[in-house]
Amino acid sequence: MILLIDADSLVFASCYSGGDEKYFFNIEDSKAKFDEQFMSIINKLDESFNVKEIITFNGSKGNFRKKINSTYKANRKKQELPPLLHEMHQYVKDNYNSIYGYGIETDDLVAKYWYDLSKEVGRNNVMIVSIDKDYKQFPCLMYNYHYKHQCIYDIGESTALYNFYEQMIIGDTADNVNYFKGKGKKFAKKYFVNCNTKYQYTKQLYKLFKEKYKSKARERYIECYNLLKLREQ
Repeated sequence: MILLIDADSLVFASCYSGGDEKYFFNIEDSKAKFDEQFMSIINKLDESFNVKEIITFNGSKGNFRKKINSTYKANRKKQELPPLLHEMHQYVKDNYNSIYGYGIETDDLVAKYWYDLSKEVGRNNVMIVSIDKDYKQFPCLMYNYHYKHQCIYDIGESTALYNFYEQMIIGDTADNVNYFKGKGKKFAKKYFVNCNTKYQYTKQLYKLFKEKYKSKARERYIECYNLLKLREQ
């Protein structure tokens, strides 16, 4: 099994002390927390899978999606960042030989590696390790290491297709993407009840954009699609 580890959230979490002080201020404490969490995930997966290779991703900079829509992730501008966050990203890059890019998100890099490796070694021999629900748009094996989940998802083609088009309706509050406020999972399930193919999903969803955005429907549809679709190719 090849593990593709999206370490951005692990890096972020490693900066929090969990004690009286919100953050760590000693870089060695953050390093120790990251190392422990990282190895704990690998050891757990190695109990059930023959882990042969680990590829780590973190700390990509710049984001083409902000050029598509300036409000993308604008809700995070006022978010307080841990003081050791930059140093920890660099630590992981230096010590875990992690992969990162410019102008794209870490998610896009992981998606591309997953796509290429799945073609090369087989879909069942590659696993994405992340707490990010965006990866559920792919027919992949995915391990969510969050303590409330710690679950391996085996996502089929039809489920992956549905997951993406559902997200285009319900949006992504974490990334400030929401084209249909007030419409959630229950609405999407009912709205897509007769859809099975990509063409059917596209046709049905475009109707919804036409109803709300009228002459701007095509523009808004493309915009929403490009904000939410990870670049696997």
